Amino acid sequence: MEKFTVAILVNNQFGVLNRVTSMFRRRQFNITSLTVSETESEDFSRITIKADGDEVKREQLINQLYKLPDVCSIMELDSLDTVSRELLLIKLRNTPEARGDIRAAADAYEGKIVDYTKDAIMIQMVGDSRKIDHFIDLMRDFEIMEICRTGIVTLQRGEETIRRVTNL
Repeated sequence: MEKFTVAILVNNQFGVLNRVTSMFRRRQFNITSLTVSETESEDFSRITIKADGDEVKREQLINQLYKLPDVCSIMELDSLDTVSRELLLIKLRNTPEARGDIRAAADAYEGKIVDYTKDAIMIQMVGDSRKIDHFIDLMRDFEIMEICRTGIVTLQRGEETIRRVTNL
């Protein structure tokens, strides 16, 4: 199934996130990543959603989203024209046998050890989703105690912004 990423600029109001995500649910899209934050203006929030769905349904969804009263702008994001990052925290069992390999893998993937105890090692990693996925797959050879990862944050390259799409 195809994946797509869309950024939605909305009025910073109570209940807007629920109305937007309900639209995805009604159209039977699986949201694989969701990030919401205020923007450079406290009047607006930016919702970035990565989801699975075909092109026809995606276009229908975007058309329906524009009908929501608090949606100001929508931008489909192409991975070739954007910079995307995600944050991972992963906690692994710290054993003498695994310790060196875990540290070597963290170094190779530019991860940072942010907590270290005799029983656990916690690594922080920032990167695109593919890098995060590969690192997690590599760590499956060890005892993963816990994983927490953010949704993606994505901005268009160059001077184009989501606010310029609607001239806000």
